[in-house]
Amino acid sequence: MTILETLKLATEYLEKYNIENARLNAELLLSDILKCKRLELYTSFDKPLNENELQKYREFLKRRAKGEPLQYITGKANFFGLEFIVTPDVLIPRPETELLVEEIINSLDKNISMKILDVCSGSGNIGITLAKNFPASFVYCLDVSEKAIEIGNLNAKNLNVENISFQLIDILNQIPDEKDFDVIVSNPPYISFEKKDKLQREVRLYEPHTALFVDDELKFYRRIIELTDSLLNEKGKLFFEIDDELVDSISQLMKEKNFKSIKVKKDYSGLNRIISGEKSK
Repeated sequence: MTILETLKLATEYLEKYNIENARLNAELLLSDILKCKRLELYTSFDKPLNENELQKYREFLKRRAKGEPLQYITGKANFFGLEFIVTPDVLIPRPETELLVEEIINSLDKNISMKILDVCSGSGNIGITLAKNFPASFVYCLDVSEKAIEIGNLNAKNLNVENISFQLIDILNQIPDEKDFDVIVSNPPYISFEKKDKLQREVRLYEPHTALFVDDELKFYRRIIELTDSLLNEKGKLFFEIDDELVDSISQLMKEKNFKSIKVKKDYSGLNRIISGEKSK
């Protein structure tokens, strides 16, 4: 069976299970198996697939048809032009989070040395991307999951990033030893358990719940903002990814801690997604 014939059948199979962008999914899964770029499939339509390739492809398609995210099947996800290893132990990096990183890059001087703290670092996508873009700075990443710390370290090694460290810390109950940060960034859990059933099945069934859900949507924001007293330098910058519905509450928490120059940025859907501010006396 040729690549073209296989893709046609695979697309029809995924469509039957209501997988969005079925053709794109079929192509990405096959290109992963063949270790080629997706566009290279188009120049090899007449190439036949061997039985091992077909068998592995069938397994991938079955997993995708059940709703398992494509990134967990291939074990990788793209973020800000970089390829990250991802497993069900960490969240899949989102395009909206690229806006958070972009906002930080556009707000700060790449040439000065800074201490940057990434709270709830997951796969390390935020911290590693910042370390890449701020080579004179050092990024400290914190997460409560041992598996996430392992994956973060592995991603840093694979992407040749040395100005970064990962530490196992429960930020809700512990305080980092390191202090005097110039920047704190976080994309913490902020979805209430009550909203769980409204999420896509890919997210609800496969992504780590500890990285998604909380009993109090403001829990992490409140804690991190409180810790800025001891962790963040004067005139230091704080950046959060947020839920649109939380913008007023988080803004108020920041104002109560004397943050100024508070800015809110919308995502691609026009929803409030990024909030930032500067610490003052």
